[in-house]
Amino acid sequence: MSLRFREKVQTVSRQAELIRLQVVAGILCDADNRVLITERVDDGPFHGMWEFPGGKLAPGETPEAALARELLEEIGVTPRTSELFMSLEHDYPDRHVAIDFYLVTTWRNEPLGLEGQELRWVAADQLADERLLPADEPVVTALSMKAAGGALFVGSKAQRSEP
Repeated sequence: MSLRFREKVQTVSRQAELIRLQVVAGILCDADNRVLITERVDDGPFHGMWEFPGGKLAPGETPEAALARELLEEIGVTPRTSELFMSLEHDYPDRHVAIDFYLVTTWRNEPLGLEGQELRWVAADQLADERLLPADEPVVTALSMKAAGGALFVGSKAQRSEP
């Protein structure tokens, strides 16, 4: 067996062994073109890094329903206006994630770290300076480009809804 063929077989075998996850993430944008990021507080390899709030879809759950559930559980907000911004896939050493990122421009309640995590509002053009998860890098680039062209949101200024 040639070395190149063996490497291909090993790559395919490794990909088949990866845990596959479907994930949603909310990109909360305020009227000042700032984006909310949250600190990871789990014990995993990404502890202390930052991410857009969200999480895994439950079996049979739609991405929109998962987004609403995850944002309520993690940061106590209910999205009122959201639109799909980007979908991507990323391989980590132990898992393959497919992520749908939603721009959330209006929501109910003030974001709070309900799981003990820190929250931070960051200007969209400064997100690249933050220690975000590797899967978020293409989103950061796209958000920076969108912010450079004006606002992150379409239509009126983003704002949170009253409780």
